[in-house]
Amino acid sequence: MKTTLTTLTALALSTSAAFAHSSFETPQAQQGSTYLGKIGIGHGCAGEPTLKVRVQIPEGVIAVKPVPKAGWTLEVVTGAYEQSYDYYGTQLTEGVKELIWTGELPDAYFDQFAFRGKLTDRLAAGTTVYFPVVQECANGAERWIEIPAEGQDPHDLEDPAPGIKITEPGHGGH
Repeated sequence: MKTTLTTLTALALSTSAAFAHSSFETPQAQQGSTYLGKIGIGHGCAGEPTLKVRVQIPEGVIAVKPVPKAGWTLEVVTGAYEQSYDYYGTQLTEGVKELIWTGELPDAYFDQFAFRGKLTDRLAAGTTVYFPVVQECANGAERWIEIPAEGQDPHDLEDPAPGIKITEPGHGGH
C-alpha cells in the first residue's frame, strides 16, 4: 500500500508540474510532415482567467491554419518568411507568423489552442523547434517564451517555450 501511495503522490506531483507551463499534446513530429499542434493552457494568471493566447510561429513552419474556438475571436498575423519554401510546387515567401485567440478561459479550467502547419525539411531531424506563447490576463501575463541555448535542458528554464522534437521522416507515409 505504501508503494501505491508513493507512486500516486509522485504521479500527482509530476502531472501538476507538467501543466504548470504551456505545452504541446504531441511533443514530436516527423520532418516534412503536416503537424496538428495542440497547445495546452492549464491555468490563468495568479487566479485570473486567461483572456488572450498568442502563439508565435517559427521559421520553417509554413502553410499554418488555426482551429477556431467557439466563443473566441481569432486573429492571424502574416508576414514575410526569411526564405522561400516549396509547398507542393508553389513557392511560399510569406505566411502566418502569429496566431491570437481572444476570449475567456477561467483559471479553474484547462483548454487547448490548435493549428495545423507543415514542418519543412529545413527543420533538421534531432532538433527541437520552439513556439513562444504569451498568455494574457486582465492584470498580468504568463510568457512561455524562453528558448534553451545549445545543449541547455529546457527544464532548467523558468518559462520555457513549448517545443516539438523533429524526428526522421517516415518511409511509407504521405
